[in-house]
Amino acid sequence: MTKPVRVGIIGAGGVGGYYGGLLARAGHPVSFLARGANLSALREHGVIVRTSDDEWTSAVHASEDAHELSAGFGEGDLALVTTKAYSLTEVAPAVTAFAERGTTILPLLNGVEAAETLMKLGVPRERIVGGVTYISAVRAAPGTIVRRTAAQRVIVGELARGTSARVKEVAAIFENAGAQGEASEDITVALWQKFVFLSSIAAGCGLARLQLGQVRENPLGARLLDRAVREAVAVGRARGVALRDDEEEQTLSAIQSLPAGTEPSLLLDIRSGSRTEVDVLSGAISRFATEAGLETPIHDTAALALAQPSTSR
Repeated sequence: MTKPVRVGIIGAGGVGGYYGGLLARAGHPVSFLARGANLSALREHGVIVRTSDDEWTSAVHASEDAHELSAGFGEGDLALVTTKAYSLTEVAPAVTAFAERGTTILPLLNGVEAAETLMKLGVPRERIVGGVTYISAVRAAPGTIVRRTAAQRVIVGELARGTSARVKEVAAIFENAGAQGEASEDITVALWQKFVFLSSIAAGCGLARLQLGQVRENPLGARLLDRAVREAVAVGRARGVALRDDEEEQTLSAIQSLPAGTEPSLLLDIRSGSRTEVDVLSGAISRFATEAGLETPIHDTAALALAQPSTSR
């Protein structure tokens, strides 16, 4: 096992809850920033994690006071930012409290703007590393996390190109805990590869209000996904992102390989009447396309149609 490091979790939902529980089980002292019923549950019984073939409970520390949580942190420690993207303004003071003590900040959020947003909100650039995760995990009840698929992949990289001892150590923390941890030479490419993939699935499933398999099986749905992917890739290339020559085909192949019952979190938010993250998905593609002088009708439509919580069930 790697040397234990203190881990802070800012955003105790599915992603933060799962990785917090996993890292705590591996022997790292984990502290959650939480509130309400979730805070009470974490204090009472820790994090309960369930997968298709396993279940465990990890003891953790939890508080609603970021300064109390961050007091023992320092250089070499790690704080995961795993909120919804639209909550970054709210949690920025907590993130800053960890960063000011020398803690490495790892945002694992949807979209490609999290690090830039945190910097605009006052978090020092030198404390932030880029991060991408592929996982399907939900908070089923306060303090209880369900990982719905086998994927648990975390990619880490410096905001400037190239790896460093820091990102290699962070990747090793996840790898040794049982996840797939990777240090990336170019985290911007990794971020955009997931961004293209996720924004296209979210747009297709969100607009159709259907699971992925139902969208793929319909010729119009398959066309929608194809066009959404190609729009997103074109925008990435226009912004100078070094995506693969066959990025479109690779992404569409990955989408085809997903289980038919796949439901992106945006679709779940629509069904529950919750606020969606469409602004950092299709909305961001639409904004970037305008800057580049490109047309993205699929993502423009999704950004408009999915911006507000749905009233349908």
